Amino acid sequence: MTAEKESPFDAPVSPETSAAQISGEKQKLLRPRHVTMITLGGIIGASLFVGSGNVIRSVGPAAIISYLIGGLLVFLAMRMLGEMAAARPAIGSFMEYARVGLGDWAAYLVGWLYWYFWVGVLAYEAVLGGETLQAWLPFLPSWAWSLLLLAIFVGTNLISVRTFGEVEFWLASIKVLAIVVFLGAGVLFAFGFWPGASFSVPNLWEHGGFAPNGVGIALTGVALVIFSYFGTEIAVMAAAESENPAKGIRQATSTVIWRILLFFVGAVFVIVTVIPWNELPAPTDVTNAPFTLVFAKFGLPGAAVIMQLIIFTAVISVLNSGLYSASRMFSALATQGFAPKIMAKKSKRGVPVAALLASTVGGVIATIMNFAAPGSGIFEFIMNSAGLVALFVYIFIALTQMRMRQKMTPEEAAGLKLKMWLHPWLNILLIAAILAVLIVMLMTESGRTQVWTSLIATGALVIGWPFVARNLKRKRTAGAISEDVRGDEHTGEEIVSH
Repeated sequence: MTAEKESPFDAPVSPETSAAQISGEKQKLLRPRHVTMITLGGIIGASLFVGSGNVIRSVGPAAIISYLIGGLLVFLAMRMLGEMAAARPAIGSFMEYARVGLGDWAAYLVGWLYWYFWVGVLAYEAVLGGETLQAWLPFLPSWAWSLLLLAIFVGTNLISVRTFGEVEFWLASIKVLAIVVFLGAGVLFAFGFWPGASFSVPNLWEHGGFAPNGVGIALTGVALVIFSYFGTEIAVMAAAESENPAKGIRQATSTVIWRILLFFVGAVFVIVTVIPWNELPAPTDVTNAPFTLVFAKFGLPGAAVIMQLIIFTAVISVLNSGLYSASRMFSALATQGFAPKIMAKKSKRGVPVAALLASTVGGVIATIMNFAAPGSGIFEFIMNSAGLVALFVYIFIALTQMRMRQKMTPEEAAGLKLKMWLHPWLNILLIAAILAVLIVMLMTESGRTQVWTSLIATGALVIGWPFVARNLKRKRTAGAISEDVRGDEHTGEEIVSH
């Protein structure tokens, strides 16, 4: 009899992190509306509301193309991730699939880099949120507000995944509503249908052309915007803890990304048509952010105050999502033996308490260093060294999906509920595009800083891998021996009983 070809999906990706193994009633799990808003909430933040101004000032109206290309690259990565996740939902997400497809080393590397990235995000959002609250309520220093924000959202995450999802749903809803109003009013304004407005679409080409600094700059702009989309993969982790994981993953990877593209590309279109690109000031704070200026054009009273509230909502929303993402990835790393075992332990409500608190400690340390030693450069190093994580993750997703598909039989590939198109050519295209973005980053001073600091952080992980691998092998060998001993004892008992 011919042995059947082994499938990568024959065994659970990880029994402890497989969605099927999550212990908890449905009332504790996420609903589809939560998963949708978690996806949007994870990426819509200050990078869109404020940072888009810097991109437009560098690229001109062709920033629309930069955001479109960046979004399409992320869409391809999400589709690849979705194919794997729909077949085997897992909280560890791409880290789990990297382990099965490429090996332990890949899972270790991408998992720790991803956790490190979110620790940096936690620190950044906590600092930004603390400074905002201190400006409004100066009776406490900004560092105290930062720590208070961390404590509040650690509390919401500790209760249950449903509580996290509910909080994120409402926070993200505020951002989404603001963007919907922005897009609707902006299109009416640009086409002259808004009170007091005139037809301003020609702003796309009247001030030096659509690409005033050259088409090449528009392509290099992709390197600036692709990081704005990072966070969409949260949906796949969250869907694994939802009432219907497979359905949630299909929706997140197939429909939500189009909404994200609409929000980002549509918002940039509105900005460059309502205000000439060369009249945008450097967005140093909320008052001169592009969204604030456009809202002011609409005649909206108190536009700066309203945008401050919206951006603060965006900050704490990303903080909330970051705590969730960091804790789930840390827990998944521990499950596979890449982190201390205690990090894998979950509460009765399915929350990895130790992983959540440990992730917060990392954010707290980075936050305190920013206030205690602002000139030390430690905070800046943490932020810069996490810069390439998005690119690393997308490359690992593309390579893993290629490898997983190679291991499948034709029948298994045909039976996939969610399938990547033009396999493996779009994988190759994505990897090539990511490498091109990396080359572009090396051409700018800030980009080179991110590349080299990220390589230092990655190098530290690579140095640590032999020790982790040795410990992992020892644990697995001990586990195999103990199983053999139990088997021998069981056989002996059977012999005695007979």
